[in-house]
Amino acid sequence: MSLSLVRSRALLGLDARPVQVEVHLANGLPSFTLVGLADTEVKEARERVRSAIANAGLEFPSNKRITVNLAPADLPKDSGRFDLPIALGILAASGQISAARLADWEFAGELSLGGELRPVRGALAMSLALHRAAGHEATTARLVLPPGSAEEAALVPQAQVYRANHLLDVIARFLPESTAAPEPPDDRGWARLSAQAITPTAHPADLADVKGQAAARRTLEIAAAGGHSLLMLGPPGSGKSMLAHRFAGLLPPMSTLEALESAAVASLAGRFDLQRWGQRPTCAPHHSASAVALVGGGSPPRPGEISLAHHGVLFLDELPEFPRAALEALREPLESGHIRISRAAMQTEFPARFQLVAAMNPCPCGFLGHPTQACRCTPDQVARYQGKLSGPLLDRIDLHVEVPALPTEHLLTHSMGEASAVVRERVVAARDRSQARQGMANQSLAGRMLDQHALAEPTALKFLHTTAARLGWSARSTHRALRVARTIADLAGAQGVSASHVAEAVQYRRVLKKTGA
Repeated sequence: MSLSLVRSRALLGLDARPVQVEVHLANGLPSFTLVGLADTEVKEARERVRSAIANAGLEFPSNKRITVNLAPADLPKDSGRFDLPIALGILAASGQISAARLADWEFAGELSLGGELRPVRGALAMSLALHRAAGHEATTARLVLPPGSAEEAALVPQAQVYRANHLLDVIARFLPESTAAPEPPDDRGWARLSAQAITPTAHPADLADVKGQAAARRTLEIAAAGGHSLLMLGPPGSGKSMLAHRFAGLLPPMSTLEALESAAVASLAGRFDLQRWGQRPTCAPHHSASAVALVGGGSPPRPGEISLAHHGVLFLDELPEFPRAALEALREPLESGHIRISRAAMQTEFPARFQLVAAMNPCPCGFLGHPTQACRCTPDQVARYQGKLSGPLLDRIDLHVEVPALPTEHLLTHSMGEASAVVRERVVAARDRSQARQGMANQSLAGRMLDQHALAEPTALKFLHTTAARLGWSARSTHRALRVARTIADLAGAQGVSASHVAEAVQYRRVLKKTGA
């Protein structure tokens, strides 16, 4: 009888939990049993591993009773990432490679029937978890991954990541010292990758393309400077989507930690693109998306669009057309910056610190208040359409702005506006002021910190109190207006919040009131 241990990791949210792959060979009726709460795609590894070992010219112990345990037993395992560690465990248990030399190594990779390694999801999350664990352990484990996965895992600073193309490339490094190494299929099939220094590419969409719409452009700048959410209301073709897709280009550059967190979530969903490293993501789901697609879920839980937009932008076009349940599910993440998905057997938490940019028409036909087009909707239809958005959800959106239709001659003759790079400089300066003052964006201010760092003048507070009482604002709306005023003051380089800053912030609340909601 023989026993071997190989380490891998299972993904439960961004927490890549360590998994010990235990392989036991014993005499008895030939069998291949895999246990440890494995999903169907993990159980299918038996046939892939058997064929990969045989086709690589190695000996598969088909006359033995093979038992593979994925520990801990209560942790769900999915995907084909366990193919490689299972194969190495069988080879170590049968004495074809050294089990002792596998210590301090971790492996993940799907095997083809010929032994080639195929990429897996979540490689960056695995590398991040391994890097964090290294700070608590005396030794640093090394990670072996297939091509495509190794490159993204190597983005973690100081990570020890090795890329292998084939099963033979891996076992050639772990043979017993007295055994001659088999000929690898490719001498370049094994390499250690170092952390890559990738320069983020410029955002392709520039705000200079937008003509006119001074109020909307100003609101985008305020939203970017303070981390505020934004709702744009206007008729079809007024430029709402055009403005939204240029919003990410106004945001400050991502830090290394932000880029790693954002890329790790994208890696979990299989949507990581090395060419977009360091770019703030813009996720724009279709309005038919379900609540699970937006906030995440499934079994095992997968990140939704709000998590894929972490440290970036979530653009919801045609906001009232989204299912009511999906919109209401956004309320808690907008406040907390994370989403906790609870299931009967587990809880998973995903990050969701995104900036919401939403767009909608004023009525079902879209032409309510249009200067040249007549609206065909009845008052009841308008009320029902705007009533799809609940008061609590609208209360959580900091900035509301109208985007009116522009005359044709204005579009054809008007000069181009400021470029994104110019606006971004002011945004970065305002963010630096808020970070130096309070260590966070203005949108995150709450409670005593808001009272302490708003630095509002008495006349500004009196004006805000009068406005809130007259318009019947909730406490949340009042505080959000004060946060927006703090951002407007930062953009102006002012030390405190004046009445003029509050007056501008007040006009960005509840634009739907003007259209009959």
